[in-house]
Amino acid sequence: MFKFSANVYLCCLMAEKKKIAFYTLGCKLNFSETSQISRQFPVGNFEIVDFKEIADIYVVNTCVVTEKAEKKSRAAINQAKKRNPRAIIAAVGCYSQLHPDELKLIKGTDIILGTSEKFEILEYLKNNKNVKPGYLIKNSENEKFIPSYSSGDRTRSFFKIQDGCDYFCSYCTVPLARGRSRSGTIENTIKIAEEIAATEIKEMVLTGVNVGDFGRKNGQNFIDLLKKLDSINGIERIRISSIEPDLLTNEIIEFVASSKKFLPHFHIPLQSASDKILKLMKRRYDLELFSEKIKKIKKLMPDCCIAVDVIVGFPGESKLDFEEIYNYIESSAISYMHVFTYSEREKTHAVTLSEIVPNSERKGRSKKMLALSERKKISFYKENIGKEKNVLFESDSDNGMMYGFTGNYIKVKIPFDTKFINQIKKVKLNKIEKDGIFAIEIM
Repeated sequence: MFKFSANVYLCCLMAEKKKIAFYTLGCKLNFSETSQISRQFPVGNFEIVDFKEIADIYVVNTCVVTEKAEKKSRAAINQAKKRNPRAIIAAVGCYSQLHPDELKLIKGTDIILGTSEKFEILEYLKNNKNVKPGYLIKNSENEKFIPSYSSGDRTRSFFKIQDGCDYFCSYCTVPLARGRSRSGTIENTIKIAEEIAATEIKEMVLTGVNVGDFGRKNGQNFIDLLKKLDSINGIERIRISSIEPDLLTNEIIEFVASSKKFLPHFHIPLQSASDKILKLMKRRYDLELFSEKIKKIKKLMPDCCIAVDVIVGFPGESKLDFEEIYNYIESSAISYMHVFTYSEREKTHAVTLSEIVPNSERKGRSKKMLALSERKKISFYKENIGKEKNVLFESDSDNGMMYGFTGNYIKVKIPFDTKFINQIKKVKLNKIEKDGIFAIEIM
């Protein structure tokens, strides 16, 4: 029996309509998976409501990338239980996979499902016979590939094409939480892409833990998938969410540059601009290789947006190392950064390294890098003033304004008008407003 008093909930779960709320932490991959899970709940039996509302069931899709992510996962569970003490609370995903015993200690957590089992949550809710005294905990080894895509947004869909990772970088728990690299075949991936194309969605974002590794274990490869996706009717824009520098081949860069669907926008996990630190991180490239990729991209696509991930305060990163990293990024063609303050992760090699950077120093370096990122972004935006770009407009309205993104990921705004929702329009980038967003002119 579950420890909550609502065992009757489970017995009659399908007998009457229940309200269910989802909360997602972490990466775009998690968002695509939450959407996939939510579609399994039949509308005749369940009503999906906002997480801030009172619901009968709360599902928290957790994250373990950083200590902060774990803290947010725990907080979400506590918030849900406060909203409805009788609700069923399910913690699923990466945190549940790695640290189920920690989640078990949180009062109110009823179901704990790992990264594979979370796709079976409806069955666990429906089938009372699976419930044992105490908590229901399931987190087996990750071997299956379960594709998913988000569908809550009419404008774009995050499409999971790959999962897991074989890299085992010294700071990262993702391979422990999600297992080894795996993906579907090109044929099956295209079938799902065609499902997305049959909806109103205009833009597809390819996501995964290590998307460039797609197909390797099936004797296939990422570039062949890209070429097949490029020919699908119904999807007008495709982005590659993130790709490792060593897997971003010249062939991929040249293909994106020549494609009418794939957008001039690369997100590359740089992590550090120091060969010394890259080696300690067990990354599979050096700064020279990364620089060559940036040079190639900018040569073929001068307006391309290049975003990178950077970790600051990694063990062994001296003040001089940080200055060199900072100076490299400042002088590079990088458009902006996602900055992460190094966080010790249990069971990783990095926790055994010496020369620990004090937390106060890590925070200081992170603050400096974030300020640099903002300056880089403004500089990139300024380079685009006066240019004409195609923008896909979104449906959200904020203080009478609506927003959209150019192909090279510049955010723009215009007065809200329903006729522009989910439409691609050519615009002229006129000026950058005080909020850092472009004011535009529809062409």
